[in-house]
Amino acid sequence: MGWGIVALSLWLAHGCGEPRGGHGEPAPDDPVPPIDAPTAAPSQPTGAGEGDAAMPDEQPPRVGDADAGAGAIDEVIEPQPVLIGDVAFSVPSQTFRDALDVSMSTLIDAGEIRYTTDGTLPTAASELYDGAPVTFIETAQLRAQVFIAGAPEGLVSTALYVARDFEFTSDLPVVIVDGYGAGKPNDKDVYFDAALMVFEPVDGVASIAALPTIATRSGYHVRGQSSSRFPKTPYRLELWDNHDEDADHALLGMPAQSDWALISPYYDRTLIRNPFVYELGREMGLTAPRVTHVEVFLSYEGRVLQESDYQGVYWLTETIKNARNRIDLAQLRETDTMLPAISGGYVFKFDQAAAEEPTLTCSGSEPIAGGFGFGGPPSGEGGTCWVDLEVIDPEPLSPQQQDWLTDYIQQFHDSLHTSPIGSYADSIDVASFVDYLIVNELTRNVDAYVRSAYFHKDRGGKLHAGPLWDYNFSLALGGQSSGDPMGGFQYEGSRNVSNWYPRLTGDPAFMAQVATRWQELRQTLLSDAALRARVDDLAAPLAQAVEREYARWPVAEVYANPGIVRGSTAPDWETQLQVMRDFVVDRAAFIDTQW
Repeated sequence: MGWGIVALSLWLAHGCGEPRGGHGEPAPDDPVPPIDAPTAAPSQPTGAGEGDAAMPDEQPPRVGDADAGAGAIDEVIEPQPVLIGDVAFSVPSQTFRDALDVSMSTLIDAGEIRYTTDGTLPTAASELYDGAPVTFIETAQLRAQVFIAGAPEGLVSTALYVARDFEFTSDLPVVIVDGYGAGKPNDKDVYFDAALMVFEPVDGVASIAALPTIATRSGYHVRGQSSSRFPKTPYRLELWDNHDEDADHALLGMPAQSDWALISPYYDRTLIRNPFVYELGREMGLTAPRVTHVEVFLSYEGRVLQESDYQGVYWLTETIKNARNRIDLAQLRETDTMLPAISGGYVFKFDQAAAEEPTLTCSGSEPIAGGFGFGGPPSGEGGTCWVDLEVIDPEPLSPQQQDWLTDYIQQFHDSLHTSPIGSYADSIDVASFVDYLIVNELTRNVDAYVRSAYFHKDRGGKLHAGPLWDYNFSLALGGQSSGDPMGGFQYEGSRNVSNWYPRLTGDPAFMAQVATRWQELRQTLLSDAALRARVDDLAAPLAQAVEREYARWPVAEVYANPGIVRGSTAPDWETQLQVMRDFVVDRAAFIDTQW
């Protein structure tokens, strides 16, 4: 076998290519013959970078599209980062049962192979490979490098082996996260080292006994404000190369990036609220993450992966990030301090009582302090200023950029507070603000306008509403009044962070655009039939997995102590879905009478 063919085989097995299984490759639990020869050293691991060049302004495929799978993105697919350097392994990254024997080899003459199994990089003092297979009976991160006369030579190679004691198949993709026994992360800023494996269905079945589609080094930590305390914990994922640098991988048909989130639909017993809103928003023309359902096993204990490590159905979700294949705005450097460069791109959000530095300070009278209520009465009235406005990108934000963005937003903000109302359309993309209002009011999103309320501005462009984020408390799930489809509007309680939407909705010209757009959408995406069909289409692939999800997280257990969270306590999934269908149709009917 030629070296190039060997290199291609290892590249596919360790981070790219077709889903494993059914393609003439040996099953992971069967003996794997040694490879003919190690790979030639690649020049440098590559991936889809974040560069400065803008991508075409087009809407990527929506969640649930038949053509939105792997290879459907109309872009150049670059080779993804690989973990194999100058040491080749006889067995690619995979899960295994009982024991696994792994041999190593290299093409580097006069070199000796040193290796570790604890995730650390090899040194001249690491274990010397003597030619006999290394036997694994526990989860390990095998890392090897060639040394000559005590000095490292060539590139490091890494393989991930996750021990398990059970079999599992699903018609959904399966994700395994193994934290090497370091314990459960509890700090939202500290990544724990982890093995990440993704198994895609082949002929309708994803098996953890097959070779993973993606197996990569990674870090993970808890994420979210209130959701970080859910028993079903959400996590942030960062994919790493051999040197703990970001590694861009395409996951489950979504374009390559290094940052992802595993979001837990804990209180959302339909399991589809975020996908419903993100898909709808993208079709309307708003910016929203791609997302897909997966079943997750996660172990942070130092033992073999077990069935009890099943965490249920999650949303594998793109994170909000100014990068190629995400929001894709101009990239600001710290040295960009003059026009036109300083005019973008920026991403910021209102995050009441949770905004972190850097924040933007408004000029004007501050609102009266008030608490955050889930659908309760307005708080923070009486002022003309915003609060809790956090800049997400760029990072770091230079003082000049902070001042420039503050002044731009202040100009828009001030235009809303003149009488008559000023020329706010000079500063914002009104169409995106209209659609953002429609999405939040149709869903009665508890956090609408006050938390996870994102906005973005590209270089030379106007301020846009979005990306959409965090709709797990919406569509009949949330607070005291948000479960009522017939009552009020969410913007009426948003004065405590910016009062932008109370001011905009007081302008007859803005509301005329809202009414026109609403009536147009009611003939297409927001018709009763389309709304019901969207629920059904998103639910259909979950019919098998939902049984395991409900066994792991029974509705009665989830709602045993819900606190301020209110939603349907129906114990069966079909009723949960029907509650959501009824709500969105009734809510649309109510809005018909208002707009």
